[in-house]
Amino acid sequence: MKNIYSPRVPGPNPVSSLDKYICPDFNHSVRIHTDFSSLNGIVHPVLTIGTFDGVHLGHQAIITRLKEVASRSNGETVLLTFYPHPRMVLHPDDHDLKLLNSPHEKARLLEMAGIQHLVVYPFSEDFSRMSAFDYVRDLLVNGIHAKTVVVGYDHRFGRNREGDFEVLKEMSEIFGFAVEEIPARDIDAIRVSSTKIRDALNTGNVNKASRLLGYNYRVTGTVVHGDGRGATIGFPTANIRVDYPYKLIPGRGVYAVNVNLNDRVLQGVLNIGVRPTIHSNASEQIEVFLLEFDQNIYGENLSVEFVEWIRDEQKFGSIDDLKKQIAEDIVSARKYV
Repeated sequence: MKNIYSPRVPGPNPVSSLDKYICPDFNHSVRIHTDFSSLNGIVHPVLTIGTFDGVHLGHQAIITRLKEVASRSNGETVLLTFYPHPRMVLHPDDHDLKLLNSPHEKARLLEMAGIQHLVVYPFSEDFSRMSAFDYVRDLLVNGIHAKTVVVGYDHRFGRNREGDFEVLKEMSEIFGFAVEEIPARDIDAIRVSSTKIRDALNTGNVNKASRLLGYNYRVTGTVVHGDGRGATIGFPTANIRVDYPYKLIPGRGVYAVNVNLNDRVLQGVLNIGVRPTIHSNASEQIEVFLLEFDQNIYGENLSVEFVEWIRDEQKFGSIDDLKKQIAEDIVSARKYV
């Protein structure tokens, strides 16, 4: 079988970009497939399909049903997703798209949810023009060898979204696989969407976002050198450069956070903003003050878990006023973390 990352349109090969974010440390319960040939040997593949950005409670309901179906048939769970995100390909001039997960984060969350096989397929303009029939025949049947396909009631596929559950059901009779539709009442009852979560995060409402996700929202990045002003006022901060360029960063403000550093969990106060008290024309930065911690961690990778919003970013009349407020922020953060 051919490598599914063969370039289909001019431009960089998607696999080179994906390899940057899918790290080779998945050696537990999930297998990541970027080539159909590696799918050989899966026992009774039970498949679902989607972008699954966020792997939120609605997605988790679909995965729960997928696992139930697989258990009944002694099969293995398979999830087909796409890279890059379809909107990046179909609307390349839309620079406002931000995602809840990097590919690496999404793979980790799917692993935790119990997915056994993750198939990552390159989304391109050519692929978007594939007919519903070719989509089912080439990907689901000849590529993945699906025995059962589980989809939500509103799932669409193929050119111009021409395929729906009824079309999938007709094709299942042609190609000999079973289909199951998750009814609207089972998904809509959860009242979760990636858009709702993005809206909550954009306004700093990380508490609401966490309730919809089913876990605390996280941002991962590398500690880089800043201007060192935090240390001069008694609150040295770690400046974080987010590794994934399309990652959604919560709205400006001050947050209580937990920080994972080399499997050690630390508590902290994180600021997202332009630091208006110190700078008059600065770019947005992410910086965290770690409580009870005083080590050089430049170049280290941090995973920040947003626990609670504390306050909006604001400009203070003096550095002393800023220092007083930071001390109060630390007291507030301790209540949450």
